[in-house]
Amino acid sequence: MAVAFKDYYEILGVPRTASNEEIKKAFRKLARKYHPDLAKDKKLAEEKFKEINEANEVLSDPEKRKKYDQLGPRWKEGAGFEPPPGWEGCAGRGTKPAGAPGKEEYEFHFGGTGFSDFFEQFFGGGSRGKFGSGGNGRGAEEFGRTRGPMRGNDIEGDILVTLNEAMHGSTRNISLQRVDPRTGRVETHTFKVRLSPGIRDGQIIRVPGRGGEGTSGGTAGDLYLRVRLAAHPDFRVHGSDLYYDLNLTPWEGVLGTTVSVPALDGRVTLRIPPGTNNGQTFRVRGRGLRKGPSGERGDLYVVVNVQLPKQLTEEERRLWEQLSKVSRFNPREETK
Repeated sequence: MAVAFKDYYEILGVPRTASNEEIKKAFRKLARKYHPDLAKDKKLAEEKFKEINEANEVLSDPEKRKKYDQLGPRWKEGAGFEPPPGWEGCAGRGTKPAGAPGKEEYEFHFGGTGFSDFFEQFFGGGSRGKFGSGGNGRGAEEFGRTRGPMRGNDIEGDILVTLNEAMHGSTRNISLQRVDPRTGRVETHTFKVRLSPGIRDGQIIRVPGRGGEGTSGGTAGDLYLRVRLAAHPDFRVHGSDLYYDLNLTPWEGVLGTTVSVPALDGRVTLRIPPGTNNGQTFRVRGRGLRKGPSGERGDLYVVVNVQLPKQLTEEERRLWEQLSKVSRFNPREETK
């Protein structure tokens, strides 16, 4: 299946030789600008953010990035891109067991899930047909012996969900295009999918009857959407807990301070006690994601990252030198 090539390096504005840290910084910068939860013009930012998140999904994962780079010298060909030999380009199709009568391979294209056809074909969870998973449960070896009603194939895909949607829930308009390989005729079906509050990364949403058509009067298959939580510029997600990296100056760590840190539903005032070390973690109970429909929430963990100044004025250097002379603190002495 020919799909429009996605240049993920260009989307993030980094060279193909970019380090993991450069990719991380580029994503955070763009995500803060276009994230639907943060941007003022949410409609304008939504499509851009989907592209940014998709690019980050691939390039921040060493295995996916290696696979992406293996697309080879044809990576600039743009629309109509065909995968190189050895790639299994069946992610966007309903497949059929060998010998299945009347079961053609149809192409399926998703809209409204947050991922492009290019991502679904090469890096997504599937859009794969799964015969024998429901209905009469017949396997491929039985197709030649019966012409009775056959249940349609199930289809799998991915759906990109923001943390705000995971927190509060939402309703998505999903479109599913079915392309007949014999005639090229396109059938488009649009329907709503409800995302419940507390939805989790990796969770499967079943949409009954939205899969492939059955044959000889058989029922339609189902659509299965695998939830992918969109990366957030501020938070890392572990289960229902959120992690936020808080940058502090050396004197804030030594003397203590009070800071305001972001949460999904506002801001939190946090007291940093004197003598706080780099890497120290503070727990804010009940300010993470929902654990499920009950409303119980995980926690927000604030991880301290003490930053050193890279450039000093003459006055600052003089004060640091003075401190080095009068201070009795020696971390190497303490570890002996």
